[in-house]
Amino acid sequence: RRSSEGADAVTDLQWARISNDAFNVALFAYIAAMLGYFVFLAFRREAVWQVSRAVAVVGVVANLVSIVARGLAADRVPWGNMYEYSSLLALLVVVGALVVVEGVYKVRSLTGFALMFSVLTMAVAVSFLYVGPGPLVPALNSYWLPVHVILLFFGNAVFAVAFGAAIMYLLMEKELKRKRMGAIFKRLPSLDVLDDINYRCMTIGFPLLTLGIITGSIWAE
Repeated sequence: RRSSEGADAVTDLQWARISNDAFNVALFAYIAAMLGYFVFLAFRREAVWQVSRAVAVVGVVANLVSIVARGLAADRVPWGNMYEYSSLLALLVVVGALVVVEGVYKVRSLTGFALMFSVLTMAVAVSFLYVGPGPLVPALNSYWLPVHVILLFFGNAVFAVAFGAAIMYLLMEKELKRKRMGAIFKRLPSLDVLDDINYRCMTIGFPLLTLGIITGSIWAE
């Protein structure tokens, strides 16, 4: 039995190492992809976009591997603390930018800003929020945890995309009123597209966040 427990402990340590290594790969891939997307925004080179998107996809895969390995190392769902929350939020924001903003709206100029959000989120997580994988504290050990957290994850990820679109909208509107459009602003999507992205994100994110708060209240009781 001791031998079995020792083997399990080694396996958990290996999963934890895989998770940490994959997290670092995802972070550096997101940084490289972010820089590539900003170069694309400035010079509009198709090859730069293709490489940047491929690197971002590599980052998404590595981020997903990190999250799954973290769950296997901890023997639970991998969103029990702020470090794990930040990792999953970064993943969802990048996926949302690649699938929704680029895939549905065919807008390529906002993905760099989504990647920047994820890079900052992951950098803060690994620098200040990291804790080793382990069991949940008793107060969090409830079947309501996955429901509550998943709703908040998706709601916050959608709001992050809406926030980026809203900032771009306000900056472009300000430039238009001054009748002074810089080279970078001319490469951004139109105000109508930004407004539609923001509106749809808000209509999806608000119900998700509301349900997340309701399930959290039920859980707290």
